[in-house]
Amino acid sequence: MSQTPPFPADVEWRVDRLPVAYPQALADMEARAAAIHAGEAGERVWLIEHPPLYTAGTSADPAELIDARFPVHDAGRGGRYTYHGPGQRIGYLNIDLGKRGKDVRNFVHHLEGWMIAALGDLGIAARRAEGRIGIWTDDAQGREAKIGALGIRVRRWITLHGFSINVDPDLSHFTGIVPCGISDYPVTSIAALGGTASMAALDGALRAHFPAFLNRLGRCGTGVEQCGTDR
Repeated sequence: MSQTPPFPADVEWRVDRLPVAYPQALADMEARAAAIHAGEAGERVWLIEHPPLYTAGTSADPAELIDARFPVHDAGRGGRYTYHGPGQRIGYLNIDLGKRGKDVRNFVHHLEGWMIAALGDLGIAARRAEGRIGIWTDDAQGREAKIGALGIRVRRWITLHGFSINVDPDLSHFTGIVPCGISDYPVTSIAALGGTASMAALDGALRAHFPAFLNRLGRCGTGVEQCGTDR
């Protein structure tokens, strides 16, 4: 039986209990990435919640902003419109890919796997979906539904932004946008599926699976199929 690798001592695991304003979070994340590149700080996982807001990625289509009922912020990452708000766990990742293989595709692939593993611990059978971004599951009506999103930017091989997982947000807040440009599928949450809708429980699952995620980062060659779970 394989042993769970220890949590890396050189990575900061930070959890903020009060909602963080988006501009404040963005500035903090940018500053941390610059400090890592300069050798003045270590890598960090920052888990937070935001007040209700929408973010626009570099591919955002104004037609997909249906009702700007909340503030809209330019995110500076790839992707389209997303919603963030209370009851949703946001994970901002400042990871140094310069020392972890410089393979962005591998990073994204295993970031998805990390989210899926953590959700599994909370009773949610989540998965990837071919041709669609995000983390998916089946809702109470048997429809394929999105439960997690991810979007990253890499600057000088330091990652910025990260992921979101719907624990128990107000799902009606997503109707102000076309989430990530995908209109054919609903959005769901751990609470809506009857899973363990506890932010603390999700944080614990994410922390437990983080060392394995980090250990799998590296250069994969020609395809992510070479980056198996036994890396």
